[in-house]
Amino acid sequence: MQISVNGKKNIDLEQKDSQWLLDNKLAEADIQWQSNGQASILLNNKSYVAQVEKIDKENKEVILKVNGERHVLSIKEDIDILLDKMGINLSAMQKAAPLKAPMPGMILKILVSPGQAVQKGDPLLILEAMKMENVLKSAGAGTVKAIKVEEKIAVEKGAILIEME
Repeated sequence: MQISVNGKKNIDLEQKDSQWLLDNKLAEADIQWQSNGQASILLNNKSYVAQVEKIDKENKEVILKVNGERHVLSIKEDIDILLDKMGINLSAMQKAAPLKAPMPGMILKILVSPGQAVQKGDPLLILEAMKMENVLKSAGAGTVKAIKVEEKIAVEKGAILIEME
């Protein structure tokens, strides 16, 4: 596997039996987890204190604080490296799913327009259901292809509200 640290330094990490290789060199490591969630690490006779701040499994990223300094680790497994070499980008191949009504309700406000780029978690529209306002958000990054509803119109559960690309 390959680990990119802060988008700059790449490290090859490999496990053979019970040993770890960093850039094809044997790494002598001892990791002790503390009750406070920190890890005490002795790596090649150097001491480090690490704290995991965030793990993003979907994007294969880990944010660590090592000796007080924040590091973003991007992980590429062997299959990711092979796909890169072949010029295949799986995330670009995945088609953005349309936004569907999770329940029957009325469209109160449309917050986007066709052609607008959105990121995961961006609010797309407000749906009123059972006297509650629900902000429906983008499930992933993409572009609004078409809006299939209008404000102040009732929709049924499962109705396509916004098409994405």
